[in-house]
Amino acid sequence: MISLIVLCLGVGVVLAQGDPERNTTALGDCLETAKIPYYEPDSEDWEDYASPFNERLEYTPAAIAVPTTTEHIQLAVSCGVENGVKVTPKAGGHSYASLGLGGEDGHLVIQLDHMYNVTLDTETNIATVAPGARLGHLATELFEQGNRAISHGTCPGVGVSGHALHGGFGMASNTHGLALDWIVGMTVVLANATVVECSESQNPDLFWAMLGAGSSFGIAASYQFKTFEAPANVTWFSARLPWNKTTTQTGLEDLESYAKNTMPAELNMRLAGSSRSASVEGVFYGDEAGLEAALEPFLNKTGGSISDAETGDWMDAIQHYANAKVDVTYPYDTHETFYSKSLTLKGLNGTSAGNFVDYWYGTARNVTRIWWFQIDIHGGKNSAVSKADPKLTSYAHRDKLFLIQLYDRSFGEYPDDGFEFLNDWVSNTTADMAASDWGMYINYADARMDRATAGKAYWGANLPRLQQIKAQIDPTELFYNPISIEPAPATGEA
Repeated sequence: MISLIVLCLGVGVVLAQGDPERNTTALGDCLETAKIPYYEPDSEDWEDYASPFNERLEYTPAAIAVPTTTEHIQLAVSCGVENGVKVTPKAGGHSYASLGLGGEDGHLVIQLDHMYNVTLDTETNIATVAPGARLGHLATELFEQGNRAISHGTCPGVGVSGHALHGGFGMASNTHGLALDWIVGMTVVLANATVVECSESQNPDLFWAMLGAGSSFGIAASYQFKTFEAPANVTWFSARLPWNKTTTQTGLEDLESYAKNTMPAELNMRLAGSSRSASVEGVFYGDEAGLEAALEPFLNKTGGSISDAETGDWMDAIQHYANAKVDVTYPYDTHETFYSKSLTLKGLNGTSAGNFVDYWYGTARNVTRIWWFQIDIHGGKNSAVSKADPKLTSYAHRDKLFLIQLYDRSFGEYPDDGFEFLNDWVSNTTADMAASDWGMYINYADARMDRATAGKAYWGANLPRLQQIKAQIDPTELFYNPISIEPAPATGEA
């Protein structure tokens, strides 16, 4: 109920205006007075904190605060408000669109990765997780403290906050749902620097909004995650698909049929494609014999064959897909230059599948940069993502079968004429689809879209309610980026 949130907020916040240079100087003074560790552009270690994951999108914050307590977060937010500076939380710093740096110059960035503690209550199996924990550290701590786990993505350096607050799909999602499905409570710092608890029973509107669009509404200072027992037997695999331009459309339609109707809950799988090959890869929660039985209907129909399979425990599988050190906190120093797009689709068949295939074997094959795509099986009758009640969170894609990531990497500066490559692939694929049949996934953010287009693509039918809540708790958009939720107009405004 929105009214509960309003009671917590009291008077609305109005951002101060003034000369940017003066505000920046005053901002540093405010952070200094509050005794919050922080960095400014002339600080010796600035580049360590301000360098983006995607080097195509470099922005210069007004300052970067590095809190170690919830009180630090509160005080930093207050400093932003007092000095008319937008405030942006940055957890893992892995945003494809550099949204953790504000997505533009001049923000106060609150870097959370020095807050990474994970504590498991072994009686309730509820984990209290600090906002700057990275996925690999979270997985390691849950496993070591009690043989527990949550569903999450495969990159160990990704921060739990950006990941889980906007979905959190990974190699356990068909079996166990999204990362956000395991959050049962949060401590949140709001735009007026007050701290509130939220859950299904406390500030439920805020809780709903945070679970799918969290960065637009507040800064989570702590999470409570329910957990499941880490499986003892996990089999990771890859399988070759001998597809060509003539057979690939039929193969995609066979994949759709299998994903919708046959794929068991224990199997998590995606199609991986590039200029050279097509394959499927994933994990099966069970042994190799179980994997072979689960894959048999799909591989028999598509001519595929298992090329590699290995069984280990939960952490072995995480290590396999991480392909790097798993237990990472800070510093984190991984960077690439790329452009990425996403699609969430109810299906990929007929004309749309034909358009996708034609582009793959035509235009895409003429692009010499390193590009690839993944088509994750996101839904289907046995998917935990689809089975979850869509009304419980603001995540908008429970009805979508596929989650597609398209990724175009450049070694060196990304070319100005490169963007049309993935944009055209998306537009060709969706040209004959109804608007309700497709969307996009905010964790593969594309800030080249305008806010109206992005809002509809990322949050779909949930956007109007999100805008109403935004208008209630952050009407002046202290928490802002170029594709964040825009507050609904005040009554009487056009």
